[in-house]
Amino acid sequence: MVAGGSSVSSLRVRVARKIFEAVDICTFELVSAGGDSLPAFSAGSHLDVYLPGGLTRQYSLCNDPAESHRYLIGVLNDPVSRGGSKTMHERVKEGDLLNVGIPKNHFALAHEAGKSLLLAGGIGVTPILCMAERLAALGKEFEMHYCTRSKGRTAFFERIRRSAFASKVLFHFDDGEPRQKLDIAAVLQAQQAGTHLYVCGPKGFIDAVLSTARAYRWCEAQIHFEFFGSDMIKRDADGSFEVKLASSGRIIVVPKDKTVVEALSEAGVKIQTSCEQGVCGACLTRVLEGEPEHRDVYFTPEERSANNQFLPCCSRAKSARLVLDL
Repeated sequence: MVAGGSSVSSLRVRVARKIFEAVDICTFELVSAGGDSLPAFSAGSHLDVYLPGGLTRQYSLCNDPAESHRYLIGVLNDPVSRGGSKTMHERVKEGDLLNVGIPKNHFALAHEAGKSLLLAGGIGVTPILCMAERLAALGKEFEMHYCTRSKGRTAFFERIRRSAFASKVLFHFDDGEPRQKLDIAAVLQAQQAGTHLYVCGPKGFIDAVLSTARAYRWCEAQIHFEFFGSDMIKRDADGSFEVKLASSGRIIVVPKDKTVVEALSEAGVKIQTSCEQGVCGACLTRVLEGEPEHRDVYFTPEERSANNQFLPCCSRAKSARLVLDL
């Protein structure tokens, strides 16, 4: 939903400041190119950033949601990036103009929570930090754990250390003493009833937290997570299958070496995409018949088991044909 009921779907912004926060991490302060106030956002929100060269990437907002004069995003220069982070670090400079989307939030705080447990891994700190600052402003009970490879790679270390909620944050460094490393099981077991869990970071980190939480029978409704990327799965055993468009009855073959989005695009059927990794949900499509093979990191286990929707940017089919609501 667009703030204030506006029909505007994108914004023109200027890079007011680009700051090196830690090893391989930059923040970009974005302000309205026309000097106007920016649409409001809530903790956990992200922006679609339309980059030079035609790429679109999502970056979490990490400034105070009460601010209307700027958006702040943090970007890791990932060596295995598909081009987004490299473009941000090497081509985007102070003074440049960019187009961005209206803030969206698929990782919102549950304000009814008795307590919030915030777990951040690496650059996953961006939405988590925003949440911590919001919870502190509201006087809510929370606990934050921030895991990084080393202190030198810890973005916002001083900002957190000097904050009013610094006593609620524990840092965990991979190159530090064993006793200071995060014991996921111990932290999850120690929580009171009614605690909501929020986790963001690399896929391996999130998977470890989620599997532990589910092993300890955390209520699924109290588990919240957001991935920044996924491991695109391609298997030697992948075969071709058909998709049928419900509106026209047209049948399109998806070869083993192409995604559903690619096959549809070549057939003249366009689906809105953004991350193309099964992370953001922009291409979510209803499945009317057939069984999808889910390869995303967007749906919950319950949503996957319903088999009535899938992400065609990455997922495939277990059945010979999928009938799609297209």
